[in-house]
Amino acid sequence: MPFSHKHHVGQLGIDCRYCHNGVETSSSAGLPATEICMTCHSQLFTNADMLAPVRASLVGGKPIEWQRVNGVPDFVFFNHAIHVNKGVACETCHGEVDQMPLMRRAHTLSMEWCLGCHRNPEPNLRPPQDVFLMHWQPSADIDQIRRQLIGVLDIHPETMTDCYVCHR
Repeated sequence: MPFSHKHHVGQLGIDCRYCHNGVETSSSAGLPATEICMTCHSQLFTNADMLAPVRASLVGGKPIEWQRVNGVPDFVFFNHAIHVNKGVACETCHGEVDQMPLMRRAHTLSMEWCLGCHRNPEPNLRPPQDVFLMHWQPSADIDQIRRQLIGVLDIHPETMTDCYVCHR
């Protein structure tokens, strides 16, 4: 089933957390349950052919089978909650989803790509209240803010490249 982040996020302004409701509290951001889609689509575009799989999911009680775009190997432990709560924005890893008619992988999410951030997280940090903002623009004093966030958010780059951080 085609899903447009460009439409839902970019045009309608739906926040990431509405559909990915585990992102702040769980290792998995979560994929939207049929009921999330039907919150709006029980009223809007109720007979659209494109939404037939959503309606069938609701009637049949079978979850929507989303096609995973971003993922890491099974031997990698990744926790969405720790990242967003430590000031790493969705946009940092997933790109500008508000411009994606169909979701695509914005970055490799390879070990080396992740290690780059783990070695030097400062350039990727935002105040936690800003992690869900698309096209966020840092203030002039962002370098000072990021240095403060390292301490305030209890971020320890000196141990973030230890193997056990991601391989458990």
